[in-house]
Amino acid sequence: MLKNKPILLVEDDMIDAMTVKRALRELNVINPVLSVENGEEALEYLRDEKNEFPGIILLDLNMPRMNGIEFLKIAKNDDNLKHIPVIVLTTSLEEMDRVDTFNLGVAGYMVKPVDYKQFVEVIKAIKLYWSLSELP
Repeated sequence: MLKNKPILLVEDDMIDAMTVKRALRELNVINPVLSVENGEEALEYLRDEKNEFPGIILLDLNMPRMNGIEFLKIAKNDDNLKHIPVIVLTTSLEEMDRVDTFNLGVAGYMVKPVDYKQFVEVIKAIKLYWSLSELP
């Protein structure tokens, strides 16, 4: 998945974060997974010059301090960050969340299923898409 670049997981729920990591391991994704708990921490990580830019960001929407929409508004208006693909991975079924995130430039919007096997299928779809994508 994207030449072993790190995956930045922005997720405040520890169980969901563990589930994403478990699904990635199960699918033999070898990219390092870096976890932060909200948009503020994600921006801190991304703006630290010592850190490698991730190949992809998996972003929850409903988080404390700075939610996913707030993060996107800042990141997608930052010339250094706007090129990083973002996939929203959320429980939100709100049509406005979907519309707002696509208007802010996300590459995809996936609803987290409750069933683990279905969750793995969602992660598999993300893996397949990004494995086949030709990015600049």
